[in-house]
Amino acid sequence: QVQVMESGGGSVQAGESLRLTCTASGLTWSKHNWAWFRQAAEKDREAVSCISPSGRLTYYSDFVNGRFTVSVDDATNTVTLQMNNLQPEDTAIYYCAATKVCGVQTGVAMVTNWGRGTQVTVSA
Repeated sequence: QVQVMESGGGSVQAGESLRLTCTASGLTWSKHNWAWFRQAAEKDREAVSCISPSGRLTYYSDFVNGRFTVSVDDATNTVTLQMNNLQPEDTAIYYCAATKVCGVQTGVAMVTNWGRGTQVTVSA
């Protein structure tokens, strides 16, 4: 049974940081790219960032604007999203996902396995 699990969400003030962590079991880590998506209230789910299983390829959506860093530890099958200078517009449920591709084409249609999500709330 495939399980993708996020942790590390929470509530912070604008300008503060959070680190999200994703682990997965039941699948072959090296055969998947790994992505972070987010979904704010009454909005569509959107890609935030992705990374290849080796970590050599990364992608960030424009709104990240240098504030987030995605990394992978293939020894522990863990993907981390370090989010700095968080702003109220970053408030959303953040999802980790195994994806077929990593790049500008990364979208919900490319996802093979979803985590359940973790809430990130940023207050002004």
